[in-house]
Order: sequence, then structure tokens, then C-alpha cells
Amino acid sequence: MSDVLLSLRGIHKRYGATHALRGVDLDLQAGEVLALVGENGAGKSTLVKMLTGVVPVDEGLITLHGVAQRFANAQASQAAGILAVHQETVMFEELSVAENIYVGRHLMRGPFIDWKSMNQQAQAVLDQIGARFKAVTLVKDLSLAERHLVEIARALSQKASVVILDEPTAALSQAEIRDFYGIVRQLRDQGVGVIFITHKFDEIFAVADRYVVLRDGAAVGSGAIADVSEQELVKLMAGRSIDQIYPPIASTPGEVVMTVKNLSHPTEFHNIHFELRRGEILGFYGLVGSGRSEAMLAIMGLNPDARGEFVVGGQVLNARRPGDAIAAGIAYVPEERQRQGGILGFSVEHNISLAGLSRFARGIWLSKLRESELCQRMIARLRIKTHSPDTLLSGLSGGNQQKVVIAKWLGLNPRIVILDEPTKGIDVGAKQAVYHLIAEMVEQGLAVILVSSELPEVMNLAHRTIVMRRGEQVAEFDKAQAHAEDIVAAASGLNQHAAPPAAARASEELAA
Repeated sequence: MSDVLLSLRGIHKRYGATHALRGVDLDLQAGEVLALVGENGAGKSTLVKMLTGVVPVDEGLITLHGVAQRFANAQASQAAGILAVHQETVMFEELSVAENIYVGRHLMRGPFIDWKSMNQQAQAVLDQIGARFKAVTLVKDLSLAERHLVEIARALSQKASVVILDEPTAALSQAEIRDFYGIVRQLRDQGVGVIFITHKFDEIFAVADRYVVLRDGAAVGSGAIADVSEQELVKLMAGRSIDQIYPPIASTPGEVVMTVKNLSHPTEFHNIHFELRRGEILGFYGLVGSGRSEAMLAIMGLNPDARGEFVVGGQVLNARRPGDAIAAGIAYVPEERQRQGGILGFSVEHNISLAGLSRFARGIWLSKLRESELCQRMIARLRIKTHSPDTLLSGLSGGNQQKVVIAKWLGLNPRIVILDEPTKGIDVGAKQAVYHLIAEMVEQGLAVILVSSELPEVMNLAHRTIVMRRGEQVAEFDKAQAHAEDIVAAASGLNQHAAPPAAARASEELAA
């Protein structure tokens, strides 16, 4: 590590009566990875917005390369050498990779765009980071992991000295995450300062050199990763020790509430079959691309090319559209809560009432009183932290946004709830709240399908776990007999008996 590249001193930011940042100090060295850690609402997003020129600094000093900075806008921040790669990538899907890399700064030859040079230079950067796609590929044809690589390539093409990675691995497979680690280390080795924001502790300890913990807008701890434990980080984040994140699951599965037979799709999955019981948590585990989410979409009538037999509550269900599944008592909380689960520009109240508007209708009018009563009941039941029911969903933390999306469906009194990656991108405290909510659901008699790529979730919560690989249902494990190495081996197609000891130890530690 060399000299300080980026320095923050006494940074304050207020939004009305809310003091989002309280005198934050932070140093980033050239050629290091700094983990920025904190629960949702701790101030991480506000800090990133200030560094990227989205919001101004109220008080304090930002220096880059020893020069004081005041970023008037995002363009000024990028020009200074700061670039952010966010969990939710925003790109021009109908344009090529090269056009996205050089958007707003096309290479010119006189009055014309120099397409040949731009494509060549973009390809050179893509080759540098090991991308397996071409610069002329349209972004709409890329996976999420590949889109993150385009963002990294954009940073390298701009000679960025500071790269902020904000939950970049939330939707990546384990293989893609390992590749991404290599890219992060490559950036570090090239002298780039990397600020890495993640809620996954294994990622923090895998790639970070140092850490800074934010809590309630203040920096409450910092140091070398080698000198801190996971429990110490959790205590700094939450201000308390979270010893038991997974609640005991007291419910005993009862009668069958749904039977699925021969659920198939021409290209995505084949012959999925299972029974779901009242008061049961049924886990679906698999790597990205295994077909888990696609199968759930089919159950909800959102995958029109899928075919299968569904029996819900003793009645045959012909789920050709979402309304059919909803009428049968099935609720679906999607993986992408911001794009598919809720409407960020709507209030908390309007999001909660959205799935059941007909219940509040009086002719062509909605009953504000009934809508408000449901909202207040759900805010209290799920302990949603919001200033008021009129607060926009975009103003809540990720964990509370997730609770609002769940509340929208619980308001319909469903018998079956499908949760697709319910803790994606939320902190350990919010995860604990969601896990306890799941336990409460099954104790009240609901049946829950838990789709997750996080092995500890399914192992600690699910009564049974179905493992999928490449669209096939390849294994099923009861909770008492489930072992981490067996589940991982089934999901990856490996023979667990041939796995090296280190791999087995790693899977056991992952499930701990």
C-alpha cells in the first residue's frame, strides 16, 4: 500500500431532521480494498452518493490525490477518477458493450465517431479483465454478471483511481463470484483504490484489506481485516451481539396444500415435482441458472410456455396468469424487489394495498379508510420502520422495502407464500427480522417455499430442501439428514466423495 488516495474528514449530511452522516472520517489507500460495512440505513448509500457527485456535502472535506474536491455533479466525480458499480446495473440495453463503455465520451475522428478504434479499445479492456464476450455484443444479450464486467471495463477505460463496488455479487453464481474476486484483486494490483460494499462476510474476508464500519451515520470502527472477526464486525454494525440469527422452527408440517407434477418448460426446466404441506418451509437450492426462479414463475402463471399439473387445496389449478394463482391463495415475493416486487415511487401504503385493490373498492372509488387500516396493521405486524405510511418506498432501507413487499401479499391472507431470495442485498439485522417473520408465517399455518442461493438459509430454516441443477430436480434432503457438502455436490454436479478436504471444510463453514 502507498500514500492515501482518497480522504474524508468530518463528513456530515442532513436530510431535514434526519442526520444521515455524522462526522465520518475515512482513508483509502492506492492499491487496497476497503470494505465499507454497515446495516441498511447506516449511511453507506449516502456516502456513495456524495463520492459520486449525486448529493452535495453539507460539512467536511473530501480530498483526492491530496486535492480538495467539491463534486457539482456525477460527471465531475467521474472526471476526477471515481466510478461506482452498483448492484442494480443501469445500462443502455439496445446499445453495444463498446457504446456503453464509452457512452458520453465517444472516440471521434473529426466530426465522426471512430467506431473501429472504439470497438478495438473496448475489446482490449474486456480482454484485460477476462470477459468472454465481444465489444460489439448488445448489452441486452448479457447476463447480470457480464453487465458488471462492462461496468468494470468502463472504469478501467476511464483510468479511474477509485472504484466503488456496491453489492456487485448479489445475483451472481459462486463461479461468477470467484471470477469477480479475481477482477477486484486485479484492480488492486493496478494501484486502484477499491471501496467494497457487501453484506456477505465471506466476501469481506476474501478480498478486503481493511474495513470501516458505519452505524447510525457515524464511523464506529476501522482497522485491518486480519485483526477482526466476523462476530466483532456484527457487533460493531448492530451495536449488539446477534448470537442466534436463525430462529427455531417450531411448526410441524401438516396436510398437503399443494401438489406439483411434471412441471416442465421447453428450455428452462424439466419434470419438477413436489408436495408442499401446511406449516412447512420447503427450500429450493441451486446455483444461478439452475431453473429455481423460472419454476416459481411458472407456478404463478408468469411463464406461459411452462406446462404442469397443480393441485391447490384439493382443487386443480390452471395457472395461466397471475390472477389464477392469487385466487388460489398463492403469493409470490420476487427476487428483484425494486423492479418486480414494489413500486419505488409509490408510498408504503399504496405498495401494501396494491395486490388487493378490489377489496378497497366502492364502485370506481377506493376506500381510503380500509386501505389505511390494512397498512397500519401490516406496519405493526411486520415492524416496518417508516416515518409514515405516506413515505415513498424508495426512502426505506432494503430490509424494510422487503418487508413492505411481503406485507403486500400477506394482506391477501394467502395459504402459500413463495419467497425468492428474500434476504438478497440486506444486512444481518434485517436478515434476522425476515427469518423470524418466516418462522411466524409457518407457525400461523402458512406454507412457505424458500428459494435461496445461500446455503445456511435453507439448511437452518427449511424442513426439506430440493436441489436443482441445469433445470433438473436432482436431489431432496430432509433437515435432519442434510449436510452442506452433499447439497453443494448435488447443486454443482460434483461427486462429494471425490471433493478435496478443503472443499468439504469450506462447505461446512459456509453452513455454520
